[in-house]
Amino acid sequence: MAARVAIAERGRPLGSPFSVWLNFRLVPFLMAGLSKLWSYTLRVRREGLEAVEDLVARDQRFILTFWHRRLFMMPLAYPFRRRVARGKAWGVAILSSDSRDGERSAATWRWFGIHAVRGTASDDGARALVRMIQAVRQGWDFGITPDGPRGPLMELKPGTVALARKTGAWIVPVSLAFDRSFELKTWDRMVIPYPFATCVIKYGTPYQLPPKAEDNAEGERLQFQMDALERWAEGVFRD
Repeated sequence: MAARVAIAERGRPLGSPFSVWLNFRLVPFLMAGLSKLWSYTLRVRREGLEAVEDLVARDQRFILTFWHRRLFMMPLAYPFRRRVARGKAWGVAILSSDSRDGERSAATWRWFGIHAVRGTASDDGARALVRMIQAVRQGWDFGITPDGPRGPLMELKPGTVALARKTGAWIVPVSLAFDRSFELKTWDRMVIPYPFATCVIKYGTPYQLPPKAEDNAEGERLQFQMDALERWAEGVFRD
């Protein structure tokens, strides 16, 4: 049996005990609490969820793919709780860097039941891919922003396709839109909803890749689908 992937493993020293408590315990707790309170004000509607629920019912693993600018409130796209042997809870994992920022991010996501596989695709893509493959084979679904962590904005990187091809996990493109929102002045133009907004989450049709799929062609296919979802998100409340 393969060794279990270290989830949310610290990659480097984090500082004094007080610094660790402040930056990697208290701040993540407050950030997660604020985000959860914010999410509770939203009116959420999901489209295409039935096909994803079917994957969960059949114990199939899947990869949620979405652009980085739609990351805020994306935990709402994973309303599932899986159970395996001995009642162990499994859910969705993400890739998080071994840096201090990555540790803070991982500590925040843990409050949502989201687990971090440590590594950075842009720094050591091969090692990060191996860790993601191990996580999926152990029972985790995966959430990926193919243009993260630093862009270029909405340009697909190859890791998602390789992960799906090597694990047999289903690809599920997803996006979300708000009827009232604003954009941050960041590289990804992060979309933030106003409190009490309506949130619509739209899932693309799940699909699998054959083991010998051609990565470039499949990357173009996924890019096309994600671009279509982005156009939907931009226009759904303007019609």
